[in-house]
Amino acid sequence: MKRSIRLFTVSALAAGIAACGGGSDGTGTTGSTGTVSFDVTDAPAMEFSDVTVSFTGISLKPEDSEWVEFNFDEPKTWNLLELQGGISEPLITEEEVPAGNYTQLRLLVNTEELASYVVLKDQPDVKKSLAVPSGTQSGLKLNGDFVVAADTQTDFTIDFDVRKAIVNPQGQSLADYLLKPSLRLVNNLEVGSITGEVDYVTINSTRLNNDELANCAEDYAGSVYVYQGADVEPTDINVTSDGVQPIMAVPVTDEDIDGIYNYTAAFLVEGDYTISYSCQLDDNEADDELDFEGTQNVSVVADTETEADPIPLPQ
Repeated sequence: MKRSIRLFTVSALAAGIAACGGGSDGTGTTGSTGTVSFDVTDAPAMEFSDVTVSFTGISLKPEDSEWVEFNFDEPKTWNLLELQGGISEPLITEEEVPAGNYTQLRLLVNTEELASYVVLKDQPDVKKSLAVPSGTQSGLKLNGDFVVAADTQTDFTIDFDVRKAIVNPQGQSLADYLLKPSLRLVNNLEVGSITGEVDYVTINSTRLNNDELANCAEDYAGSVYVYQGADVEPTDINVTSDGVQPIMAVPVTDEDIDGIYNYTAAFLVEGDYTISYSCQLDDNEADDELDFEGTQNVSVVADTETEADPIPLPQ
């Protein structure tokens, strides 16, 4: 169950928050302002066909002053599963705010009945309620430093990882499913992307014909997992674990129906990453023994699309 959503010029996704900017350079003097835009994006989930979230506002916390709040005249509602592979939708655009360092942002979510909901692939005609604890009060929180420079337009993207954020609560709950903070904030000037191909047909056939290998999950072509840093040992997603977690897990798709699947991991801050592929299902609240293959290091450069080696890796 994994998805990532890009919610502003601010998705996928993730376990930690990347600091955008830092220090005092470019923050301007007291009373100066800059303009900001925030978009939203997502990274795909396995069992859902629809993850609709309705946003009612966004608040930004300057380091040394009160919250700056933007309440929408009408809720902004999107199926987050449509915001993948570098696609995003705007929450606010070119709004004037105090220049300087910021330490937190909040997304306010519409708590009216079924304003936000999920639809399971195996129950296409049923909307399951989706709630956010304190959705109208504190909302979804994202802690982490970012900078709004004086007299400059700064664009951010919030990557909202559905695969980590949506949990199925046990017992009595606010709703059928809960949406918990799993957000990653990036400055759009500092990010690039990773693209690649996966020969799922060959991988699936090899596993079916080898009793020593676990089969691919039925009706699931797998996902490419992305980890911060080089030479990371791949692990599954488990929101209850304090161990290494992927930044995002991006499902592969075969739009051309030619047997070669493709993926795009977008809004990655410049730096080194480890990627790996698995075709087994991953429960985001449990430790799963996934088989990974095609593990490789990839360096991301800002404003650049980097192509990874095809999976399986060439012999």
